[in-house]
Amino acid sequence: MIQELSNIEDKITESGAWEKTKEFLNMHLDISEKISISILDVLVVITVIFITSIVLKLVLRAFTRNLPREDKGKFNVAYSYFRWLIYLVILLITLHSVGVDVTAVFAASAALLIGIGLALQTLFQDIISGVFILIDQSVHVGDIIELDGKVGRVEEIKLRTTRAVTIDNKVLVIPNHLYLENSLYNWTQNGTITRESISVGVAYGSDVQLVKKLLLQAASTHPDVISTPEPIVLFTNFGESSLDFKLVFTINDSFKAVFPKSDIRFEIDKLFREHNVSIPFPQRDIHIKQQPQ
Repeated sequence: MIQELSNIEDKITESGAWEKTKEFLNMHLDISEKISISILDVLVVITVIFITSIVLKLVLRAFTRNLPREDKGKFNVAYSYFRWLIYLVILLITLHSVGVDVTAVFAASAALLIGIGLALQTLFQDIISGVFILIDQSVHVGDIIELDGKVGRVEEIKLRTTRAVTIDNKVLVIPNHLYLENSLYNWTQNGTITRESISVGVAYGSDVQLVKKLLLQAASTHPDVISTPEPIVLFTNFGESSLDFKLVFTINDSFKAVFPKSDIRFEIDKLFREHNVSIPFPQRDIHIKQQPQ
């Protein structure tokens, strides 16, 4: 009997403690006439934010797993900006889910975000494009790229812009969103070795075997042309005024291809002059018909 009374008293005590706990958790703090939040709501929000932080860290680790150390630092900068935006959205959604009237906050936030988005649309495009570049590793420092007809060697990749230097030592500052809007040619993604070509026409009646020999000689004697694969000569067309050939060769540094190509052109002109091979200019035959009087 005494034991049963003791158990009843314990249950009453526990029930009273639970009721006090419920009362404490349901205590509301009135922030304004329309916004009221309880201690339980605060605990729910804290728990959701904590879980969100863990998820974001796992996502960050998955995205940056294979990135170089320098690129990880740049990605972390972009992550730090977007993390707070995600926290804000999660916070508002959580408060709305637990019954807090945040309609006014949603409306103000939506208007604010739309205004910021319209004003900083290009900036956001650049940053997002920079993040994509860091993730997919389509462009690296040292790559030679061609974008919108401009060629340069990449010196630095930032979140908003990419800095490249042209062959004449001019700096190209490329907004990253252009990578999404234009076709990007990466000359060195498969390596620095590239195939180059020079087209030339000779007069009809020229010894085509001699022309082939001279073209191969002009390419093979240049120090920047590598021997493997060997230079080749293609007979491309019977043109209107000339027999058209293309000399194809391989060099180590495509960024400076303009210099060996110029040297080879000089050498071709020299060899053609020595062997009496002429490069014709466009010719037209004009027939004048006289009307009978």
